[in-house]
Amino acid sequence: MTKWSQLISPVRLGSEFRPYDESEEIRTAFQRDYDRIIFSSPFRRLQNKTQVFPLPGSIFVHNRLTHSLEVASVGRSLGNLVATGLSKTEDPTGETALSEIGTIISTACLAHDMGNPPFGHSGETAISNFFKKGHGKVLLDQLAPEQQTDFTCFDGNANAFRLLTHTFNGRREGGFGLTYSTLASMVKYPYESCLAGKKQKFGFFQTEKSLYGKIATNLGLKQYSENPLRYARHPFVFLVEAADDICYQIMDVEDAHKLKIISSADAESLLMAFFDPAADTEILSSISYNLNIVKDRNERVSYLRAMVIGKLIRECAAIFLSLKSEILSGTETPSLLKLLDGRSGMAMEEIKRLSVSRIYKDPAVIQIEIAGYKILGTLLEEFTPAILDPKDSLSEKLLSIIPDQYHLQSENLYDQLQTIVDFVSGMTDLYALDLYRKITGINLPGM
Repeated sequence: MTKWSQLISPVRLGSEFRPYDESEEIRTAFQRDYDRIIFSSPFRRLQNKTQVFPLPGSIFVHNRLTHSLEVASVGRSLGNLVATGLSKTEDPTGETALSEIGTIISTACLAHDMGNPPFGHSGETAISNFFKKGHGKVLLDQLAPEQQTDFTCFDGNANAFRLLTHTFNGRREGGFGLTYSTLASMVKYPYESCLAGKKQKFGFFQTEKSLYGKIATNLGLKQYSENPLRYARHPFVFLVEAADDICYQIMDVEDAHKLKIISSADAESLLMAFFDPAADTEILSSISYNLNIVKDRNERVSYLRAMVIGKLIRECAAIFLSLKSEILSGTETPSLLKLLDGRSGMAMEEIKRLSVSRIYKDPAVIQIEIAGYKILGTLLEEFTPAILDPKDSLSEKLLSIIPDQYHLQSENLYDQLQTIVDFVSGMTDLYALDLYRKITGINLPGM
């Protein structure tokens, strides 16, 4: 069984053999990870990437940045609760390391969406479809099967791991230089793309396969298979995943209410369903008192949302602690939210049902998904031939647009395709739209 002291490692990617003296720092290694993420350009670009609803509008709804900040807040609370619970039963010599759990989870939460392309999840599908059904399909016959699925099952989580670890042109070795523990905590699907399945989820591209293996081995994660490579999750992944699931499910209800997709009565009913009249008497008494004071509909929903998130944090932390032995041993375990029982489990399922039937089928959501398909598909159609035939006069002009960090000398097809996907997936919604309009002639400078 893996030990917490091994799982919580300050070893930093790219600086493995460089001595680290924490006594000389005002921040721990894991606090430095957090700061490196939050001060980075890719993190700031999340403010112009769609979460679910179109941006911007007269009513401010969540974008990838605000979502990530909220997930980090929930993740920190989950981590701190778990650390408190573990400190009561684990070896006291490990208490210092355990105190870092909240920071590690919070940092992984900040980073979990950094690899997502523009236009929400439709951006992932648009990239996948370009290689499955679009002009990119003909190129895949020249790649190995495991390389093909990196593109046909494109996943933002794997792309985030690449973004944080890959040595892009002109950048330092080790990417962001994060600790092994932080990096492993954000890989929700620790296996390669040939195991992606119908959900098209996986944790690392072929370019980062050996790198993830090195990190997982160093941290003592259980290896299920070598070829294809598959590991057990780092235990902290369960907490990062729970924080993400809590936020996007509950916050989508609040956004849908602000946009009048669902009524105030429906929103309040969905959130009140999490509380059991028999078991949650004190909480319900407090809720009743405050709702008698608060009359603003948006504020009422916001208050209930906060109470629900607090309840889910406590319940998910308790589930994690009850399963810590199984999780540490690498036993395959469902997500924490799937293990919710009672009122919380039923209420979460009802929110999922309503989200699929009403929220995600709202015309505004569907329209931006369609736009994402068209815009990203066109950009890939233009830039992929350019990188394959760089001496063509039009190719030279298109490639001059690509930032230096994506300039590639390799003539390997897999590397070339990966470079274009890096470029397109790193765009914001607004930049992708603007570039699409310019290269198709819809908008021209000065006209």
